[in-house]
Amino acid sequence: MPDLLLELFSEEIPARMQAKAADDLRRLVTDKLVAEGLVYEGAKAFATPRRLALTVHGIPARQPDLKTERRGPKVGAPDAAVQGFLKATGLKSLDEAKIQRDPKGDFYIGLIEKPGRDAIDVLAEILPVIIRTFPWPKSMRWGARSAKSGSLSWVRPLHAITATFGLETEEPDVVKFSVDGIEAGQTTYGHRFLAPSAISVRRFEDYEAKLLDAKVVLDAERRKDAILTDAKQLAFAQGFELVEDQNLLDEVSGLVEWPVVLMGSFEQEFLKTPDEVIRATIRNNQKCFVVRDPKTGRLTNKFVLTANIEATDGGKVIVSGNERVIRARLSDAKFFYETDLKTKLEDRLPKFEQIVFHEKLGTQAARIKRIERLAAEIAPLVGADVVKATRAAHLAKADLLTEVVGEFPEVQGLMGKYYALAQGEDASVAAACEEHYKPQGPADRVPTDPVSVAVALADKIDTLVGFWAIDEKPTGSKDPYALRRAALGVIRLIAENALRLSLMKVAASALAGLSVKPADAEKLPSDLLAFFADRLKVQLREQGARHDLVDAVFALGGQDDLLMIVRRVDALGKFLESDDGKNLLAGTKRASNILSIEEKKDKRTFDGAPDAALYGLDEEKALAKAIGEVKAEASAAVAKEDFAAAMSAMAKLRPPVDAFFDKVRVNDDDAKVRENRLKLLNEIRSATRGVADFSKIQD
Repeated sequence: MPDLLLELFSEEIPARMQAKAADDLRRLVTDKLVAEGLVYEGAKAFATPRRLALTVHGIPARQPDLKTERRGPKVGAPDAAVQGFLKATGLKSLDEAKIQRDPKGDFYIGLIEKPGRDAIDVLAEILPVIIRTFPWPKSMRWGARSAKSGSLSWVRPLHAITATFGLETEEPDVVKFSVDGIEAGQTTYGHRFLAPSAISVRRFEDYEAKLLDAKVVLDAERRKDAILTDAKQLAFAQGFELVEDQNLLDEVSGLVEWPVVLMGSFEQEFLKTPDEVIRATIRNNQKCFVVRDPKTGRLTNKFVLTANIEATDGGKVIVSGNERVIRARLSDAKFFYETDLKTKLEDRLPKFEQIVFHEKLGTQAARIKRIERLAAEIAPLVGADVVKATRAAHLAKADLLTEVVGEFPEVQGLMGKYYALAQGEDASVAAACEEHYKPQGPADRVPTDPVSVAVALADKIDTLVGFWAIDEKPTGSKDPYALRRAALGVIRLIAENALRLSLMKVAASALAGLSVKPADAEKLPSDLLAFFADRLKVQLREQGARHDLVDAVFALGGQDDLLMIVRRVDALGKFLESDDGKNLLAGTKRASNILSIEEKKDKRTFDGAPDAALYGLDEEKALAKAIGEVKAEASAAVAKEDFAAAMSAMAKLRPPVDAFFDKVRVNDDDAKVRENRLKLLNEIRSATRGVADFSKIQD
């Protein structure tokens, strides 16, 4: 079957837009092909700074013929209705229609035959529409065409369109269409400087090979591999180690079509500035990689750049130009850093009185005071020194007002640590200035120093309680204040540090420190706890664990000790993976289902202890005895927080429960026996609820 080659050749496409644009092009074209009945075999899209390209292979040469039936008016309907039916179906007369009998009468049925069109004609129709309506996040009009009504809006000036369609063994045809005066053809262009001449292409394999000869690496992944490999080898050759940066690599690969890796240097004196500042300066301003000494782990005075050209002088002028810019930028960064060191962190804090954190939650200064108070309360609960935790909370946000953080926001917290150490603060206090923001995502490191943990919890819980109090909760996919991330951060801090604290109490304490009080203040802590439960389910789901078990544990009520919940969920999950667990779950659910039906029928519950005198079968007696033993054993294990032992105790219920349902008829003819057996079933439910609500667990 034929293949499609499509290329949209333009001025430089911003690197950040390329990957999505390629994916959008693939999706738009293939979705439209399928909608037109042209089911393809495979498709792949590509992007370079100056082109979007797409190959779709295995497209049928022609659409299938379509036959559809259209129901018309009743037999004997007015002539106007009949004529409308004939026109809509293309029939010449009613003699060409069928008559279909229906309970409501006889109706005319018209068979509409729509012959399929050649795929190349369908492509000529759909491709210009896709190009004109392409979803760029930002686009522009240009040149003489920009004044025309309806002229093309594209991310950058579009210069050429390549569109061919045909079999691998034959010369492909050009898909005939034009967009804003640009005719589709077989002509593209190579590298802007190294091979700018026009290139005639036939199909994808030919296209990719000719571009490579013209100094264009089409595949972004191939460009990334080349950049990374060459950069690592260049650093290794001089005894250094490349500091890898995936985001920078993604961006740089979108800036070049023919990557050429070079190394430059800067003065040793700039290494007195923290490594992170040097890296941010070089990365942000020149899109270059930094290099470190593998022995010390510290940065060296080298950097790696990626050029888009093979220079005749070996890249000396390119390197010199980058060195000149980097030298100026590092000089600025060094000045900012040295200026910041002249002012103590504490002396910056009064400025926060004039900076609003949120119009309903007051200033940054007020927020810092709340975090100080909350950190002091949390500190004893996590084993932290109260004085150090309070001091760390006092200074943690101060670096937001420094020159370096103003220039490079990504180093906030980190610079706070450097400045705190420089002014002689305790190491734990300095570490907390950086770590109180952590963890900021599922892959981020979780602080373990108790002072850092106390301040991190205080910061996140104050944020959550504050925005809950002013009813700015996340809705749907919207979470402008990153509250979901804050909640997950709290969960990870507690779970990974094995902390025992009551979230309800801490939330209530945080609420007491707010100047704004919600109307339903007493409900806020429990409402927030439910949010934590949802976040915990999300985390467990991402880890591949049973998120329904969270509901089973939370359903017991009165639990806001996240560590205990996580441990209980873990033990429950392992228990349910065993045969005993699976069978006990089935038996418990059977008991619950029977109880629900009978309670609804009798409009009552079957609480209360069963009457042992009414046990007529050995299976009843054995089950009652087992429930009594298991309840005591499981309760004792839960009291010791030995949830594995509690599950082992529950496993002892499986044989008597299985035997009971195998031999005993619950709905006995004797009303008293029936009631007693239903009470026994309720005892099963009651016993298992000592560890979890089994009714919440999915089969």
